[in-house]
Amino acid sequence: MAGNARPLIEICVEGIDGLLAAQAAGADRVELCASLVEGGITPSFGTVRAALESATIPFHVIVRPRGGDFLYSEAEYRSMLADVAALRDLGVAGVVVGCLNADGTIDEARMGALVKAAGPLAVTCHRAFDMTSDPAEALEALIRCKVGRVLTSGQRDTAVEGVGLLAELVRQAGSRIIILGCGALAPENIAEVLKKTGLMEMHFAALKDVPSAMAYRNPQVGMGGTDLDREYRTTVTDAALVAATIAAART
Repeated sequence: MAGNARPLIEICVEGIDGLLAAQAAGADRVELCASLVEGGITPSFGTVRAALESATIPFHVIVRPRGGDFLYSEAEYRSMLADVAALRDLGVAGVVVGCLNADGTIDEARMGALVKAAGPLAVTCHRAFDMTSDPAEALEALIRCKVGRVLTSGQRDTAVEGVGLLAELVRQAGSRIIILGCGALAPENIAEVLKKTGLMEMHFAALKDVPSAMAYRNPQVGMGGTDLDREYRTTVTDAALVAATIAAART
């Protein structure tokens, strides 16, 4: 990273409370999602409108119709185009999308169309990139599609493990596209990753589980899956951890 430039810090959050916590803790930008347990899916438009009313920092909205892979049906793709157009009309700062072909390449036709639908909005390709078969070629494909940045952990579970590829991607990208590094970044490792990669933007989710305030609990019913305790805990953005990680990146 050149000179004494401070890395831009983006926080991945679930819902309006997460956005408020992240911006209070010093985030530069937020990625707004629903259902982070699935890796993030499109939040409701009520949530987006509430964010527009409350945000003092830019936020980008993930457009992902479901969890799982990034090989979408035609109906799913059409819903993504509609979501991007609606978010453009609402006036958010950016959208976060990703479409792959079955062979692990970037679906350039769909990505190009999504970029076009976004108009003036910033467009990020999310970690669909980390599921591509050839990251160097995938990066070139995203550049051809006029995508502005790509979120990646270097095709590993953590940025520490993916640090070599992250550094290569930063060099390959040059000034043509922004590499937004992610992957279990925390106070104890973010400075090391920054030093070894030259990243100018970094992304993480600083989360903690908090117990439900419900006094009455029905042990016989679960709303999804078999983890009944999941009904009585919430995963929230930890403002103190956000602040500590930002401080570690900027010391």
